[in-house]
Amino acid sequence: MTAPWTLDELAHAGPEHLDPAFVAAYDRKQGPDPVDDLAVLRRHGLDESATLVDLGAGTGRLTLAAAPHCGRVIAVDVSPAMLEVLQRHVAGARLTNVECVEAGFLTYEHEGPPADVVYTRNALHHLPDFWKAVALDRVAKMLRPGGILRLRDLVFDFQPSDADAAIGTWLDEAVTDPAEGYTCQELASHVRSEYSTFSWLLDPMLIAAGFEIVESEFDRSTYGRYTCTKR
Repeated sequence: MTAPWTLDELAHAGPEHLDPAFVAAYDRKQGPDPVDDLAVLRRHGLDESATLVDLGAGTGRLTLAAAPHCGRVIAVDVSPAMLEVLQRHVAGARLTNVECVEAGFLTYEHEGPPADVVYTRNALHHLPDFWKAVALDRVAKMLRPGGILRLRDLVFDFQPSDADAAIGTWLDEAVTDPAEGYTCQELASHVRSEYSTFSWLLDPMLIAAGFEIVESEFDRSTYGRYTCTKR
C-alpha cells in the first residue's frame, strides 16, 4: 500500500523495537521458544513443501524453528534492528530457504505461489483497529484457500466494564525484573499507547477477511492464540 493516507508502520513499531540494545535482549523477554506454535502448524499441514510467511518475525525465533520443516520461509519485519539480528541468526544456522524482507503488514508484497501458512506473534497490536482489518485482509490474500493463519497477540477477552479488574490482575502478575519479561510499568505503557483490541472486535475482523476461526484460547483474558483457515 502506497497511498498517502496509509499508516506509517515504522512510526508505530514502538521505539524500543528499533533500538539495538533492546533488540539484543528481546528473546529473553519474549519467554519460551515457539515449540507449541510449531507443533500446531505441523498438525495443520506445515510440511517440507510449505511456504510460510512470518509477519513481524522479530529476531526470527519461529522462522529458525520452522525453516527445517518448510520449503520456503519469508521472515518479514519493519524494524531494521530486528532484521539485522534475524539475518545473523539465519546465516549462523546456514539456512538456505529463508528470505528476510524489511516490510510490514501493509507493505509486504508476496511473490510466487500463495503461502500455505502465515504466522504472526505480538505484532498486530501495533496497528489501530481500522488497520488491523486492512492487514488481515492482506494476509488472507497472500494465503491459498485452506491456508493457515496462526495469530498470537495481546487480545482482551473481556467486556469494557471488566477492564479495571482484568488489567489490574494482569499487571499484578507481571515480573519485577525487566530482563526476565515485561514489568508492570511496561505492560501499563502498552495498554496506554498501543492498540491491543477486544476479542469480540478481532473475531469479526478475521471473519470479514475470509477466515474461519478453528480454535482460540486465552491466557488470563489478555493473551490470545488463534488458529484460522482461509475459506
